[in-house]
Amino acid sequence: MENWEKINAVQRMQDYIGEHINEPITLYILAKAAGYSPWHSGRVFKELIGKTLFEYIRDLRLSEAAIKIRDEDIKIIDVALDFAFDSHEGFTRAFSKYFGMTPKYYCKNTPPVKLFIPYRIRDYYLTLQRGEGTMKQNSNASTVFVQVVDRPARKMILKRGIRATHYFEYCEEVGCDIWGIISSIKESLYEPIGVWLPENMRMSGTSIYAQGVEVPMDYAGEIPEGFDIIDLPSCKMMVFQGQPYEDDKFEDAIGELWDVMKTYNPEVYGFRWADEDAPRFQLMPMGYRGYIEARPVRQVNI
Repeated sequence: MENWEKINAVQRMQDYIGEHINEPITLYILAKAAGYSPWHSGRVFKELIGKTLFEYIRDLRLSEAAIKIRDEDIKIIDVALDFAFDSHEGFTRAFSKYFGMTPKYYCKNTPPVKLFIPYRIRDYYLTLQRGEGTMKQNSNASTVFVQVVDRPARKMILKRGIRATHYFEYCEEVGCDIWGIISSIKESLYEPIGVWLPENMRMSGTSIYAQGVEVPMDYAGEIPEGFDIIDLPSCKMMVFQGQPYEDDKFEDAIGELWDVMKTYNPEVYGFRWADEDAPRFQLMPMGYRGYIEARPVRQVNI
């Protein structure tokens, strides 16, 4: 039986860290957010997250700093100060130890690195409590927005699993830190995705579900160790987007969208499903924009 008092306390600490990552953060401040003593706050956080508070804050700051270096024309010293490091030297030492390269080298070459992208502890335990496949069925689901978009010919860098058919099985097989690596690929065309691979894009002994990121056809960058790169032809994707939702209701939002997709007939709008053309994919659930999935289609000739 989960201890929701502890889970909610750790979530409050996570929320505070996320909102104040560019500011000095003390154990006393986090203990106040948690509602526990400083000693107990640190112990509970390590128990549920697997990292000490110091490790969590450091890893998150360095990962957000790496994204800033990758995406912006900014001086290393300014990045260091933005993320509450006292000096250029201290930031460089921490960055080099964590990523295995200096910030200067990373700025010039931007190879894929393992970014730390934390999960919300409350969402994790809600998922365990409800279980995959037991999402709320709602016959009065909110309106789902549907549109067809064109995807150009491209490649996808992906990490395959073994037998995984959905996200949680994939995390058990591969780990939950793959997202951090694919999020770091500078040349990505879109944000990272979880995908259900069609038979023609699977390898023998590998999973249906995988995670990856799409890159241009002429991508010549580094392929992270253990990843594959595959060609994806140009295609049309039918994108389904649900209504915004409260973050801790993400499973209900997914279930409602799946209900719509199961019964949706694209032929009414002049299309047919074309699952062999591309992977069906999901974006990371984010309450403010609604849950999003897409499935490949082809236009029906009339």
